[in-house]
Amino acid sequence: MVSRQFDYWLTVYQRTWRGSVFNSFVTPVLYLVAMGMLLGRFVDDSGARLPGATTYLHFVAPGLLAAHAMQIAMGEVLWPVMGMVKWNKTYFSMIATPLRVVDVFGAHMAFVAFRIATTCAVFMLALVPFGLYASWPGVVLAFAVQLLIGLAFATPFFGVAAWAKSDSVFSVIMRIVVTPLFLFSGAFFPVSNLAAPLQVAAQLTPLYHGVELTRAFMLAPWGAIDWPMMAGHAAYLLAIVVVGAAWATRRLERRLIS
Repeated sequence: MVSRQFDYWLTVYQRTWRGSVFNSFVTPVLYLVAMGMLLGRFVDDSGARLPGATTYLHFVAPGLLAAHAMQIAMGEVLWPVMGMVKWNKTYFSMIATPLRVVDVFGAHMAFVAFRIATTCAVFMLALVPFGLYASWPGVVLAFAVQLLIGLAFATPFFGVAAWAKSDSVFSVIMRIVVTPLFLFSGAFFPVSNLAAPLQVAAQLTPLYHGVELTRAFMLAPWGAIDWPMMAGHAAYLLAIVVVGAAWATRRLERRLIS
């Protein structure tokens, strides 16, 4: 039943993709040039030690990629889900057909995964000339990790959006959740630079685990990857996806059938 919604989401994308080009494809490249190349010269000249990376560009690029996956996922579930529940009520018309709530949720998550895959693939292609990739199998795994990161944010925040009464809460979420995660989850500097309590807080965030996975798969030689550690990071994200999906589906069902 999920695949039967393909035409709907294809139509949505055909009508909206132009408006997402700058944020999806241009903004991350601007961050890469400003932070990785220009600011990176000062960091490299200072002799700073960056775990797992030889230059600041190598250190920050995987973090920017992981943060980009998070931001794309958030942008595809907060306002769009509220719109389909409250403003245009598309979800109500969907469940008036043989589609179930879980089918509606699954199709929306498939579209989110498509958006993350396309934008992150372009970002990763833009990184090729900088010599960031240690192995091609690592590239494939780093790409898969971006989907995992995106869904780890998309599933629980889908539930938040499905139940929210007003979109004013989304601005709060972007300010006190997304922005701090973007800045303090290890994308721009090692979390070991933080105070001990903040290190623990940072390590509990899904973006931290996504950044660690992305950095290892992109920069580490294949034979030097710490697989038990990577499995732990991946399991943490996967658990959030599973629990978040179950919770979001239940919240959507209660909102649509109540």
